[in-house]
Parts: sequence; C-alpha cells; structure tokens
Amino acid sequence: MSIFTFKGGVHPDDGKALSKEKPIRRFIPSGEMVYPLNQHIGAPAQPIVAVGDEVLVGQKIAKAGGFVSANIHASVSGTVKAIEPRMSMGSKVLSIVIENDGQNKKTAYQAPDLVAGDVKKTIRNAVFEAGIVGMGGANFPTHVKLTPPDDDAIDYIIVNGAECEPYLTSDYRRMLEEPEAVIGGLKYIRMLFPKAEGIIAIEDNKPDVIELMEKMVKDIDGIRVARLKTKYPQGAERMLIYALTGRKVNSSMLPLNAGCIVDNVDTVYAIYRAVKYGKPLTKRLITVTGDAVKEPMNFLVPIGSNQKDIIEAAGGFKEEPVKIISGGPMMGKAMMSLDTPVIKSSSALLCLTKDAVSDAKQTNCINCGRCLTVCPGQVAPAHLAKYAERGLKEAFVAHHGMECCECGCCSYVCPAKKNLTQSIASMRKQVLADRKKK
Repeated sequence: MSIFTFKGGVHPDDGKALSKEKPIRRFIPSGEMVYPLNQHIGAPAQPIVAVGDEVLVGQKIAKAGGFVSANIHASVSGTVKAIEPRMSMGSKVLSIVIENDGQNKKTAYQAPDLVAGDVKKTIRNAVFEAGIVGMGGANFPTHVKLTPPDDDAIDYIIVNGAECEPYLTSDYRRMLEEPEAVIGGLKYIRMLFPKAEGIIAIEDNKPDVIELMEKMVKDIDGIRVARLKTKYPQGAERMLIYALTGRKVNSSMLPLNAGCIVDNVDTVYAIYRAVKYGKPLTKRLITVTGDAVKEPMNFLVPIGSNQKDIIEAAGGFKEEPVKIISGGPMMGKAMMSLDTPVIKSSSALLCLTKDAVSDAKQTNCINCGRCLTVCPGQVAPAHLAKYAERGLKEAFVAHHGMECCECGCCSYVCPAKKNLTQSIASMRKQVLADRKKK
C-alpha cells in the first residue's frame, strides 16, 4: 500500500503510549453542568429554556443563532440553575447552567426517515438538529460543511483519522472500538455526494486500526483506507488534502473549493448517531494524559462537565503540573484554570510537569533555515515573525503570512527557541480583524 504524505513537517515525541492502550471509559458527572452558547464558529446559540425549567438528557436547550451556528443540547437531566456568563477557554461566555439531578432521564429520540421524501435534506437536517460541529478543534458547524453550492463538485470525502497531534489517542480508540459507526457515518455522508470517493486516512503508527478498517471496507464500493506517513501536522486539512489528492488549498479557499470534504473521526461518529438514531451531540471523547496524571485515560465525557472533575476521575495528579493544555502540545491552548466546562471541541487535557516553552532561553536568529525546511505551508517563518514583531502588516501579507497554518513546526525546530508561531499567529489575527472592519 502507498504511504501518503506532504513536504515538511516534524517528528516530535508522540507520548501516545501513556493512553493508547486505555479503552474508552464513561465519565459520570455530578453537580453543576455548564453549556457555553458559543461552542462553534458563527453566531452564538440562543437559549430556549429559562431558569427553573426541568430538562432531560438530549433536550435542546439553545437553538442555532443563524445558518452558521449550532444547536446545544443538555447532556444530563436536571434543573436550569442560571443563564449567565461563565469562564470557557479563557474568557467569560454567556452559558446555560444546569444542576445535574443524577437521574439521567432521557428525552425520546426519533430516527430520521430515509425512505420517504428528500434523503439529502433529511440527512442534513438531522445533522443540523443534532448540533454537530467539527470536533477536531475547528468548531465549524457540520451541516454547513455538508451543504456546498454544488454536490457534484465534491470528489473526495476524507475521514481524518491521522491524529498527528502528540499525546492524543481518542480517535485511535474510537476507530478501534467502534469502527462500524465510523464507517456508517461515512456512508451517510456519501449519500449526499454519490460521485465522491470516501477515504479513511490513518497514520501508519496505527497498523492495527489500518488492518481492521481495510478488512471492514474491502467489500464496500467507493470507500478505501489510505495509509499516511506518521508526521506532524499530517492531519491538518491542507496537508491531508494535498497528501491524498495532490490538490492545494490556500488561505483564501475552503476544502470544498478543491472538491473535498474533510471530517474528524468523532464528527463522523456523531453524524452516524444523528442519522441512524436521531441522537444529538451530547458527549465527546477526551484523552486525559501527561506525565503529571496518575492514570492517563480516554474518557467519554458529557459536554458541560467540569474539567477538574475529569482529572480527579483519572486519579488526580501524581505530581503538580507546571502546565495544563487543552488539546495537544503543538496546537493546544494553555489553561489558567481547570474550573471550566468541556465543550464540543475539547479533545484532550494534557498535564505536564515541565514547560519546555517557558524554560527555553531565547537567543538571536542564526538564519539557519530550519524553520523554512519544516514549514508545511512553504513560507519563511523567521522573516514573517520579524515583520510581525515590527508591525509591518503589508510586508507580512506580501510574503504570504496568511498562508501560515499555525502548526508550530517552526517554533519546535528553532535552535534560538524563538516563539515564531506565536508572533505570526498574532499578526494573522490583526490582519483578519482589519479585513473584517473593511
């Protein structure tokens, strides 16, 4: 079998051995559950419950605030305690707070009818009603992604099973433990785009999953497994599309402009549950890991759960962490507090006893060119960082600064330990803000 890849990238210590062999375990929350209303790109969801209301598991508690928005559902049964700003990912966000009654009383689910009426419309509506977003971290409402201008222009549907970010193993466990549901979700997406080929893309550090998936799809027309070279950021959309199809996507394009739709493993799993059973997105897989954690684990966590409680379920800390990251070490976000809720895009809690970034002493750039060699976007990170530090927006844009995917490869290899990605990302935000104003 061919091994697909792209030019550039790095090979950090993956740290996956800590949790890779840990089967999915259900996390049972207690006490307060917090549901921020902006768990997606686009307009915040609008509450449709009031303080004092009794709610059930799976009940819609906030409706999408527009087409590019997503519904939010209760993941426990209980009473609406408050609708107020709460901390989520570093800022206060209007949230629905539910006091969990511990009884797990469920609403009745109605599976969509795929026999009568417009099948495509039914599938898209099921995904919309379920409140599914990109669960690889993008937060993009999935029903929007599945509604391109021209269905026939889509040539490839890619299930992103690369999981190239170090330490994360939840996608691996999902594919290993519930492959039928992942394949089933891909089948439903292909019903929207019958001309498209389905590709399940998996890095070659997961040979057991590759073998399992190949065996399960061998008799399914239009679906195949692609073996990817293990390398970071192999799972980034642009790199993944280029590796599999040879098509390039730049910052002014979407994957659909290259005839592709890319969805994370857990997103495809959620699509399967929404279309097969009419179940909304109320839970997600989270890897709890790092050398500070007593028992690294892969938990199935109800959305809205307190992240501090999840650490306790993993045995707590064997040593006080110096740094806690939401997500992986390359693209995750450092956390100031664990007293925040799990949201739809939460993929991991990484707890480390050392902070390599803070401990590193920055020196002057020696013009070695390593950052250029590893950059998957084929830009010049050292030069872009200098433009960013000096506030030279026009030079930054002219030298393709907006093509940076903020993967962190340049900072990782820099012998001067310069925070190249941070500088570039800051300037990209400023440029995007200026464009939005105009």
